[in-house]
Amino acid sequence: MITALIQMSLLIACGTIWKSYAPNHIAATAHRRALTDLVFYILLPALVLDIVWKAPLDSSSLHISVLASTGIAAGLVLMWFLLKVMKATKKQTGALLLAAAFPNATYLGLPVLSQVLGPSSREVVVQYDYFACTPILLSLGMLLAQHYGDNNKEIHPLKALAKIPPLWAVALGVTLNFLEIPQPDFIHSALQVLMGGVIPLMLIVLGMSIRWDSLRLNYLKLLLPVAAITLVCVPITVYLLSQFIGLNTDLVTPVTLLAAMPSMVFGIVICERYQLDTELYAAGVTFTTVLSLLTLPAWSHYLGIS
Repeated sequence: MITALIQMSLLIACGTIWKSYAPNHIAATAHRRALTDLVFYILLPALVLDIVWKAPLDSSSLHISVLASTGIAAGLVLMWFLLKVMKATKKQTGALLLAAAFPNATYLGLPVLSQVLGPSSREVVVQYDYFACTPILLSLGMLLAQHYGDNNKEIHPLKALAKIPPLWAVALGVTLNFLEIPQPDFIHSALQVLMGGVIPLMLIVLGMSIRWDSLRLNYLKLLLPVAAITLVCVPITVYLLSQFIGLNTDLVTPVTLLAAMPSMVFGIVICERYQLDTELYAAGVTFTTVLSLLTLPAWSHYLGIS
């Protein structure tokens, strides 16, 4: 795990450096947007389609979805109770709820699990994120953001979900899977080529998305509870529930590690759209991502991964 995190940290660092020293013929945000769009609209859907088309969709898929949903619910409930005794503005409350509840399952979870557990773990990542996390973020998460934010413009959750290309790939893959349509070799080869760029570009984009300047000392009292919930409490909840429902032993480790991921980067977009405290959320992403370099190896050791 430590070796894998060091390798990924180098790619994240490349993203951070590129953000500062990229050719200035276009803005740094434009560089990040271009890479994000490439991954989001082409490369990631290719990976999702290839995996879902061939993955065994059975009761384990339902269990993974339930565990991911439970982790999100645990993060929301715990943060909500803590905010009852913490001093936070309405905008900060919305940002903190999102930061505590939604893990960075794809942009960091996919690289970590692929390196540590092998390519077969990608099935779990896709099901964890796109069968639960992303749909909940773009429905309940957006409703929460709308409630706590200043943007009065209403966006229908179903319309938001319809604009997510990886979810189109999930729907197509599930359909082809259930119809038992075999995947032609030439399509698999083409999807494999596209998939090759997903992980390195994701990590570079993650590095470009981290806002080091958002970390402020006065945020610390708000960010420590987020880190405790996201990196410790939620994975404990998911791990214990996976034991209780008798989840396949091979799946306990990946779902627990996914639950232990830091705050989701995509939440920054939600905060900006609904005028929550985007700077606080960005600080939460940065803070939890840095701390995860310590907590993920601890979880790895506990789960028996070298």
